[in-house]
Amino acid sequence: MTLSTTSVTHSPKRAWLAPLMYLLACGALLGLSTNLAKLAGEMQLSAVAFLFWSISGAALILLVLAAFRRNLPPVNLRTLEYYAVSGLLGVAGANLLFFLAIPHVGAGFVALIITLPPLLTYVGALTLKMERFQVTRAAGVISALAGAITLAFHKLSAPDANYLWILLALIGPVLLAIGNLYRTLRWPVGVSSDALAPGMLIAAAVILLCVSLLPGFSLGVSTDRFLPIMLIGVQALVFAGQFLLLFLLQKSGGPVFLSLLGSVGAVVGVPVAILLQGETAPEGLLLGALLIGAGIALLNIGKAKQLN
Repeated sequence: MTLSTTSVTHSPKRAWLAPLMYLLACGALLGLSTNLAKLAGEMQLSAVAFLFWSISGAALILLVLAAFRRNLPPVNLRTLEYYAVSGLLGVAGANLLFFLAIPHVGAGFVALIITLPPLLTYVGALTLKMERFQVTRAAGVISALAGAITLAFHKLSAPDANYLWILLALIGPVLLAIGNLYRTLRWPVGVSSDALAPGMLIAAAVILLCVSLLPGFSLGVSTDRFLPIMLIGVQALVFAGQFLLLFLLQKSGGPVFLSLLGSVGAVVGVPVAILLQGETAPEGLLLGALLIGAGIALLNIGKAKQLN
């Protein structure tokens, strides 16, 4: 059975439920991923090596799945462009920044800043005239940005603040937002979600392979211990599920709804980082989370009004 992008008539309840389920499942995997990246750092796995091998594993899993369904990624100039740009923005670029930053700023902080793409995506959608301006949704953007600024201010004002890595980590949500808009605008006509996902991951793996050739980077993984290899395998499974669900959500929910992944990821990622990995709660967490939560709620209330 192929998961295609062909329009199918659903009841209103089912049409609403499917994107929500994709969002919750994909967001949970995203939150888990940030904590797995921290564990990888504690095991002395480099960010590039951990990301490359886990993405390669995820690409292989999805490629086998696509072959089983007889729905392999199409290869032409149009799709190659799509795989390369999507892989750079939404996979290799953003995740490499996050994974490199986690040892310096913490998994909890990264899990919180991945709540920013909905706001940036909405601003981009307005600029590109993919959405109409609405006061409620604009208020949501302002509220959530205030929350993000609150978190960033407290992080930057900490005595041991690493300004460079905080700023580099904040570039990640910008790349994700651009990627959300790009995938919607440039989705190849007639190509299904489960064909696009492995193509994007293969492109991301090639990009990371090129990065590994730069001085200071390596794809080497010690085979003396079983745990690092097992961790890469777990992350590969997480990535496979995450990116397949991402494309299903992209098609059914649109770019702004898709960007709510970060919020769900934070709900999972921050408590795991605090309770299981012993991180301290970020300063300003309560106020920042309330402002971001209010902003996201206003974004969705505004979207509901547009549909009515």
